Amino acid sequence: MPTIRLNNFHCFYTYEDFGNQDVLVFSNSLGTDHTMWEPQLDILSHHFNILRYDTRGHGQSTIEQDTLTIAELGQDVLDLLDALNLGQVHFCGLSMGGLIGQWLGINATERFHKITLANTAAKIGTHEGWNARIAQVKEHGLESILEGTAQRWFTPSFRENNPQTVTDILEIFKANSLHGYMANCAAVRDADFREELFNLEVPTLIISGLQDEVTTPQDGKYLAKRIPNARHVQLDAAHLSNLEHSEEFAKHLLHFKEH
Repeated sequence: MPTIRLNNFHCFYTYEDFGNQDVLVFSNSLGTDHTMWEPQLDILSHHFNILRYDTRGHGQSTIEQDTLTIAELGQDVLDLLDALNLGQVHFCGLSMGGLIGQWLGINATERFHKITLANTAAKIGTHEGWNARIAQVKEHGLESILEGTAQRWFTPSFRENNPQTVTDILEIFKANSLHGYMANCAAVRDADFREELFNLEVPTLIISGLQDEVTTPQDGKYLAKRIPNARHVQLDAAHLSNLEHSEEFAKHLLHFKEH
């Protein structure tokens, strides 16, 4: 099992060298793990070597504290790149992974060729909303928010036509560490890049879901307006757009790489 000790926790990762020149790093959303990117591999493995990892407190990565910050999660990415002797890379993060991508683009510009921020915002939700969710899962467990999670993550038509995909992703969600989930909720709650986006000088692709009620198309437009070198595309999806439109999502990443 490929794990590496970073910052007092064990980081699970998978690095696949397909013989390409460029490396693409994928960063998962809150409550998922590295497997959420499986649908993109067939297309992108012809053009990138691919590094996927479980964010601290997710999947097989451990956690040893009660709260986290996006800065810590961003530093984890840099430390993983250093440990694997990877230089300048491409990055794609969704939702919380997109917050990590914003931090990286602002604070480690020189490490990235291009950054994709999918289904994310400069600030996601409110303090009150995140505190309520933390209290809910602390008292009742992750199972208590499964139905609401499915509704936020997928459109009604996708849930109806792809029940196994929805079931599989919810099983991953439910299997996460409750401790880790709450700590990462706190990281998302406290993240706010609205006053720093002008410092994100890496070429940036923003992907929004037209039916995403968590990080809306307006959130994507906000990012695109304030990041100096950004382009914005929209998919007819809810929050996990890479699963609802896996091929189209991958093709946008590939087009962005080449142009």
